[in-house]
Amino acid sequence: MTPFTLTDLTDLQTLKADTIIDVRAPTEFAQDHIPGAINLPVLNDTERATVGTIYAQESPFNARKIGGALVAQNTAAHLRNALADKDGGWQPLVYCWRGGQRSGAFATILSQVGWRVQLLQGGYRSYRRAVVQILYDAPLPHRLMLIEGGTGTAKTALLHQLSQLGAQVLDLEAMADHRGSLFGAITTPQPAQRMFESRVARALTPLDPDKLTFIEAESSKIGQRIIPPSLWTRMGAAPRLQINAPLTARAQFLCRAYTDLTQNTEQLGSVIDLLRPYHAASQIAQWQTQAEAAEWQSLAASLIGEHYDPRYIRSAAAKDAPIAQIDMPNLEDETLAQTAKDLIARFT
Repeated sequence: MTPFTLTDLTDLQTLKADTIIDVRAPTEFAQDHIPGAINLPVLNDTERATVGTIYAQESPFNARKIGGALVAQNTAAHLRNALADKDGGWQPLVYCWRGGQRSGAFATILSQVGWRVQLLQGGYRSYRRAVVQILYDAPLPHRLMLIEGGTGTAKTALLHQLSQLGAQVLDLEAMADHRGSLFGAITTPQPAQRMFESRVARALTPLDPDKLTFIEAESSKIGQRIIPPSLWTRMGAAPRLQINAPLTARAQFLCRAYTDLTQNTEQLGSVIDLLRPYHAASQIAQWQTQAEAAEWQSLAASLIGEHYDPRYIRSAAAKDAPIAQIDMPNLEDETLAQTAKDLIARFT
């Protein structure tokens, strides 16, 4: 076995391994893992809990004996199944929680088979420390430009156009699997907080800090995921561009962007009900009626005008003025593409 030391996330970019294998239990893997890793647990969740109970309540020796038997049994199953097609030249990197018994046992067996195995020193914890260093411990060096605007001004779509033209962007809503508003939940569940942070750190690592990076203005939470402090601080100090578009264009864009809600009126009605603390019963009833009648554009325009814009205006009044106002006549793809070109030419 060859030890692999991870000091920062750039080390992963030069890693020479065909497969990264996380041998932790599925629940641990689901919370977070090294990007690109596959999960081949040597103890499943139930087995891990059982061994831990024996360790604490009976004896460490019995726990290691029973755990060892389970690890051998599960490793044999992986050799017969997930790893059955790997030839002699295959080179894996293996890790567990802290680079201890689980990954060590698995890596030893793979090495005995004849594969050139790398073992991550410190396990997942060494990877997590590298993520924390970027997002919690040190100020971010990146130059950010925030794109802000009222609901429905196609800010995320504009980010995508900027990315397609070669600009550096951070799409936090994609990483959080959420569109950022009360209506922003999508069918994919949000990642755990640690997984969200892994995605953010992974996206930041290859970016050139000296080049401008465009990012959508967000609140401190996207759905249930919290923007990590180093990034949030940097966003708070970044200059802002404000996107403006006619109400009709914004309503039309929302109808295109939120087709999942228009196809699930029961879910839409439930979300509208969440607005009851902020609006009169008559207003809620009007929105529910529009939803039931599939009057999508009227509903979108009313939600923008009566709910979202007043809140956005109050929030914007507490901030410094944006460095530029970008007025778009519509939010069609051609207009967004031209706006992206103009922004790149003007600011990068």
